Amino acid sequence: MPVFIKTAAEIEKMRRSGEALRQVHEAVAPLVVVGASTMDLENAAVAKMAELGATSAFKGYHGFPAVLCTSINCEVVHGIPSAKRVLNDGDIVSIDCGVIIDGYYSDCAVTYGVGAPTPATQKLLDVTKASLERAIREALPGGRLGDISAAVQEMCEAQGYGVVREFVGHGIGRSMHEDPQVPNFGTRGKGPRLKAGMVLAIEPMINAGKPEVKVLPDGWTTVTLDGSLSAHFEHTVAITKDGPVVLTR
Repeated sequence: MPVFIKTAAEIEKMRRSGEALRQVHEAVAPLVVVGASTMDLENAAVAKMAELGATSAFKGYHGFPAVLCTSINCEVVHGIPSAKRVLNDGDIVSIDCGVIIDGYYSDCAVTYGVGAPTPATQKLLDVTKASLERAIREALPGGRLGDISAAVQEMCEAQGYGVVREFVGHGIGRSMHEDPQVPNFGTRGKGPRLKAGMVLAIEPMINAGKPEVKVLPDGWTTVTLDGSLSAHFEHTVAITKDGPVVLTR
């Protein structure tokens, strides 16, 4: 398995890509309100990308029809924006987006509570987000990929949540998906050695119930098998000699 090591100049280009992606997310976030449609979010993202001169990493990727993945409640990933999908009070919606700037990709996801989520719903969001932060702290030269994976699994399974197996994080750079894959489950001290210059998209996908998922007939939208809520947080992270640097912060 090739490990893609980036130069400092390449990581700087990826930082600019990540900065543009952060601005896209910031343009979309205020629109995550009761009564908004997921197409409203999509349109805001399209407009911001055009303003920034960024290219969508998602639209057209294996035929995906949008620049955002908007996944509501039991939808885990790859929900397709639609004018008919309206956000309701208490919903959660994962907004996953990727952009390309100067040939370099960035990838980032945030799950928002709409209106007033229940305490149980908010806890799922908080734990999933915290598991991403814990995983990022493990992205250190000399460590193992399993250290990142185990950090997510340990934190989320301790709360009784299901860690999705079928979808994983990934290396990222001049392509959307590079080696290595970055599962959200694993064993500390196992897996490829982490090296300075690696850039990883780390993305916990965590279900309130069991881990199993299925893909809907549209071929994209993936839902929890048991109908439980699912949260998704993601950052693009560079491993450097000085520790992890989050390029999409």
